[in-house]
Amino acid sequence: MTTDEKNTLFRLSPVVDQVGVEERAARFTARSIKKGSKMQALTLTLSMIDLTTLEGKDTPGKVTQMCYKAAHLCDHLPDLPTVAAVCVYPNHVRTAKKALTGTGIRVASVATSFPSGNASLDVRLSDTRFAVSEGADEIDMVISRGEFLNGNYAYVFDEIAAVKEACGSARLKVILETGELSTLDNVRRASDIAIAAGADFIKTSTGKVQPAATMPVTLVMLQAIKDHYHRTGRMVGMKPAGGISTAKVAIHYLVMLHETLGAAWMSNEWFRFGASSLANDVLLQIGKERRGAYQSKDYFSND
Repeated sequence: MTTDEKNTLFRLSPVVDQVGVEERAARFTARSIKKGSKMQALTLTLSMIDLTTLEGKDTPGKVTQMCYKAAHLCDHLPDLPTVAAVCVYPNHVRTAKKALTGTGIRVASVATSFPSGNASLDVRLSDTRFAVSEGADEIDMVISRGEFLNGNYAYVFDEIAAVKEACGSARLKVILETGELSTLDNVRRASDIAIAAGADFIKTSTGKVQPAATMPVTLVMLQAIKDHYHRTGRMVGMKPAGGISTAKVAIHYLVMLHETLGAAWMSNEWFRFGASSLANDVLLQIGKERRGAYQSKDYFSND
């Protein structure tokens, strides 16, 4: 397929009814959740979290501490799942991999000149290959939003396909940075491009740009996944990231996930939360449900 043909194809992505999407997303927040279902939702949320540290001041010690928390979320609350993954820069993948040996927790790494994506494709592919060579199980890449907003959809498709190839056996999460895409129509088009190019997951945000994840944006992305599944039978995962800091909001997302995509997506194989601060609030709520009272936040590590 030529560049012009790709650009033409992706211009045909469905137009989004913004008012309808916003109204439907709002209805998911009004669902009544019974106590038993709430506990299931809380433990499921914990298992779907990617604990993340993506700061310039990251050190091996900080990464090791985060990995310990990932495997020991709250030892005085027994029978809890671990988180799904930890996410670090490529130069910390080896440290995380060693610290998580035997836990079953995956190591994800941001690559492709995260968070801006403003580098040559060669540099971005090298970044990806390095992270994979260090042991990354998953790669979180960012698309070139400037190229996308300039209408160069073929470029975005080709870069995602190239990064997917560089990932080898590692799963690829494609970050759209929806806060910079401006419209729900653009979110839908970027989702379609990422899925068509081979993304294993599509992800809302880097967490560095506001607004980050919102329910209307996530609903549009879930609908793109649903339409692709109905056409091809291939499942694609979803990761809302940034701004989801309370268990209550996370449960709203799970309700939306279940009612849009169904039970097959209700596991960390196909859905993640990119929200490290979420873990402690979920732990507080689980403690409240089990013991009848809130514990002090000092019981839980912030790292």
